[in-house]
This record gives sequence, C-alpha cells and structure tokens, in this order.
Amino acid sequence: RRVHGDTRGKRGLYSAPSSRKTGSERSLKQMATKTLDRYLEDIEVQRLDSHIDTLLECKPLSEADVKALCEKAKEILSQEQNVQPVRVPVTVVGDIHGQFYDLKELFRIAGDCPETNFLFLGDYVDRGYYSVESVSLVVALKVRYKDRVCIIRGNHESRQITQVYGFYDECLRKYGSANVWKYFTDAFDFLPLTAVIENKIFCDHGGLSPSTDSLDTIRALDRVQEVPHEGPMCDLLWSDPDDRTGWGVSPRGAGYTFGQDISEVFCHCNGLQMIARAHQLVMEGFNWCHDKHVVTIFSAPNYCYRCGNQAAIMEVDENMSGPPTFIQFDPAPRRGEPNVTRRSPDYFL
Repeated sequence: RRVHGDTRGKRGLYSAPSSRKTGSERSLKQMATKTLDRYLEDIEVQRLDSHIDTLLECKPLSEADVKALCEKAKEILSQEQNVQPVRVPVTVVGDIHGQFYDLKELFRIAGDCPETNFLFLGDYVDRGYYSVESVSLVVALKVRYKDRVCIIRGNHESRQITQVYGFYDECLRKYGSANVWKYFTDAFDFLPLTAVIENKIFCDHGGLSPSTDSLDTIRALDRVQEVPHEGPMCDLLWSDPDDRTGWGVSPRGAGYTFGQDISEVFCHCNGLQMIARAHQLVMEGFNWCHDKHVVTIFSAPNYCYRCGNQAAIMEVDENMSGPPTFIQFDPAPRRGEPNVTRRSPDYFL
C-alpha cells in the first residue's frame, strides 16, 4: 500500500486495526454508542448490531429486515440536506459497486464505525457480485451510526440503471422477487445529492452542473425522486472533469464535462478549497486534476474483477492543515466468486 501525505497523528489509517481493542478504543466506542443511540430504541440497537454482524459474514438479510431497515433509513435521510454538512476527521470513499470483500478490506484498513467517520460518495450497487450485501451493510451502518456515517447518491442509485447493470437481477436471484429492489430504490430517492466537509471540500458523485453555480442552488432542489434524464440533479451525479475548458457534451449520454475554469470559479464563488468526487475508474485509485481543485476517488479495486486498478480512500484530518491523505489498496483475496451468466453492458468504465 502506498500512502500519500503526512500520516502523523492518524490512527488506524495505514496499518490495519487490531482485532483486540485497547481500553481507550473500547471507551471511545462506548461513548460514541451512548450518544448515538438516543434516536434508536434499545431493541433497534440490538437488532441493527445483529444485522451488521450477519452482513459482515456476507449473508443477506431477510426481506422483512430489509424493508424495516429501508424504512428507518428513509426516516433518517429525510432529515438531511441536499448539501449535507460533514465534520472532520472523516474518511471519504468512492465507488463500491457490489464488491463486498473489497469493502471489508476497506474497513480493515480505514477502521470500523464508530471509531472512524465515513463519507460514501455513492454507487454502492451494480456490476459486482454482492450488491445486496454491500448496500445493506452501508445502509445499516448509516442507520446505526447516523452522525458518523454520511451516504450520498450516485448515478447507480436509480431504478433505471439498476435494472440494466445487475442489482435488480441480483435481488430476483437472492430473494425470488423484486421487493427488496423496490425497498432500496425507494430509499435511494431520499439520499442527499452532495456533502460539504467543514464548508471547504465539496463532495458529490459526479461533478458540476451549468444550472447550479452555488451551494444554495443545490440546496433548493427537490431530490426525492428518480434521477431525471437531464437537469441539475442529473448533472451532479453524471458529470466529469475534463482537460478542455468550459462545458462539453458528455460521452456518457448524461451530464456534462467541465473544465478547470468551471471548477475554479465554482470553488471561488462558494468559498471552497476543492471538489472531491467519484464516478470514474482511475488506475491508481485517486487522481488530481484542474490544478488540484478536483480529485477523483475510486474505491473498487480490480473493478469488475478484470480492470487491474488499485483503489483508494481519502482521509481528511481534524486540522485540515495540509492536503488530504490518500490510502491505496489492492483487492481482497478471492475465495471464489459465483457464476453470473448475464453480462452487463459496458456503458462507460
């Protein structure tokens, strides 16, 4: 693993956390749990902890448990903003795409909740073999530790896209009906569109939109709907940075490309240091562009089990005194993957 940036004063970033917790670690977890449990009944806490343990073994929840989990998630997410504030320190995670064992590897490196705070940038499902288990775990962690975990929407958190790229078929295969797919896609409508870390780092899945030049414009959007085919909500989830200046036509067929001039003006007008986004495969797991005004983070190593890329996560420390730290990692050891006969079309890697 290669670590970029200063890691002094950070715990559990490069070396994997020990399975035996120290007294201070246990105390931290107990204090965090006492604070966070106030919005949950004792029985809900016990049930969620049991669900998380089940999911960490890569075992799907029952249909009834998924329904209850998604209802609670909608209740929590409905209280959050289109531009959800996030405090430091925080670990920022890019695309996961159903690669469950790589998600577990990510937690092994970054640390577990609630000791580590997480911001997930979307695309929890599709393409990988374990979309059900991956999205269930992320949503369960959000519900269990709502103030420690922020999850926002990616372009794959959509009814139309998930019917093409794997999640819908996986739900049918594992549950025998589309009910679980419906519970999750209904919950996806409530996900925040973007987040902002300490009013300095703007985070979304895709990029910028010619219709939204300020954070207040994004805050005013009606997000509780299926992702539209065009417009600002679509652009935030689909757009990509580009070497060319100005706005351009996206080869994806949705959103736009935007140049360094666009990102610099957006950051300046909104008092931001930088933009962190996901959405694009980058071979080193992260990639700076636009004179370090924009960084892409991709957290699915060996994407689609064939691309050979590294993955990365971004650490923002409590001082924000220097550049973020990036931790790169390789795929988790494979124990054998199930055969999936239907091949998803490669709309754009």
